[in-house]
Amino acid sequence: MRPLRYGINVTLDGCCHHEAGLPPDEESMAFWTSEIERADALLYGRVTYSMMESAWRRPVDGSWPDWMGDADIPFAEAIDQKTKYVVSSTLGDVDWNAELLRGDLKESVERLKQQPGHGLSVGGVTLPLALADLGLIDEYLFVVQPVLAGHGPTLLAGLRERIQLELVERQELRSGAVAMRFRPTATPG
Repeated sequence: MRPLRYGINVTLDGCCHHEAGLPPDEESMAFWTSEIERADALLYGRVTYSMMESAWRRPVDGSWPDWMGDADIPFAEAIDQKTKYVVSSTLGDVDWNAELLRGDLKESVERLKQQPGHGLSVGGVTLPLALADLGLIDEYLFVVQPVLAGHGPTLLAGLRERIQLELVERQELRSGAVAMRFRPTATPG
């Protein structure tokens, strides 16, 4: 069974808005590139899918935009090539190596997890909350940024039940951010 991994940047006060942490540097981009490469496929909700597509999809002319630095291109290439599953009841169609997931969320994700492979990666805010509530996330990866945001969406706000986690890996980045990988010790009922 493929594990479902949730990875996100989060500030010390729990904000998980994509612009709230430190600006990405070469080390953090390499870190997230390796995380994307570990996954067989990516799982997104509508908002995260749209945001990721607008930033990381290879342009039609085949050349990456000028704003991308050398550290951004491996990440862009990794994410651009991955299979993506999009959970949405409002989108009519998706492309960018993507397929819509409709119907019962738990059944759809369990079916994806049953397929052979090394793992699935989920990002965003709303979808991971629903997946955590269903007990479907096998690994949580939080890159804690040494920043206090003071506002913005917070990590897993509204979680129905407490989830006990066990720290399985910790890595300090030169920026002061700390990557912590956790696995649930028990799942919600």
